[in-house]
Amino acid sequence: MQFDPGLRRRLTPRDFDRFPADTLFGGLARAVCEAECLPRKELYEAWEVARRVRRRFRGGPVFDLAAGHGLVAWALLLLDDTTPWAVCVDKREPKSAARLAEVLSARWPRLAGRVRFAREKFEALEVPSEALVVSVHACGPLTDRVLDVALAARARVAVLPCCQALGKCDDGGLSGWVDGALAVDLTRAARLRAAGYHVHTQTIPAEVTPKNRLLFGEPAPRELA
Repeated sequence: MQFDPGLRRRLTPRDFDRFPADTLFGGLARAVCEAECLPRKELYEAWEVARRVRRRFRGGPVFDLAAGHGLVAWALLLLDDTTPWAVCVDKREPKSAARLAEVLSARWPRLAGRVRFAREKFEALEVPSEALVVSVHACGPLTDRVLDVALAARARVAVLPCCQALGKCDDGGLSGWVDGALAVDLTRAARLRAAGYHVHTQTIPAEVTPKNRLLFGEPAPRELA
């Protein structure tokens, strides 16, 4: 049977053999298996986003918004030890997030204490300009609120949007030409450019998720008067 990275079934220790332990991803995957709290799809989404983000952005604290278990934040710290800490923000912290943190900290002691959860409203966050704001599949207009946070701080941002609900998300008037979800994401890219950001776009593998458009924004240096 072909291995499906987009499967929603929860990973368990029975899946250890699928992941060689001698790679960084293998180690992360085996830790997730040990924690027994995440589906395979979420592991691959977090990893595919994190490694692409780290090719472009390094350093600075991480704000993982609509974070769920916070695996994206953990993966970003694992891939770049110059990141001092991460905050995972969501309306609720999953009960099993503590179990995931326990397993990851035991496997990589240098990560212990560097990831915390917060149940704050996005608008109440104090985000420094050197931060990296990330979000994976913040549904519908929640992605736009993530962009609001980054723009207010003039921080770097990376989002993998989903559920681009027409009527709730701005399509820039483009949905008469292109698919509505694409129109929404194009409008988001245009918004970042209009705010003085350099914009980059990529995709993660469609077999992981069909909602695979990855949008990066980085503030352009301000010109001295």
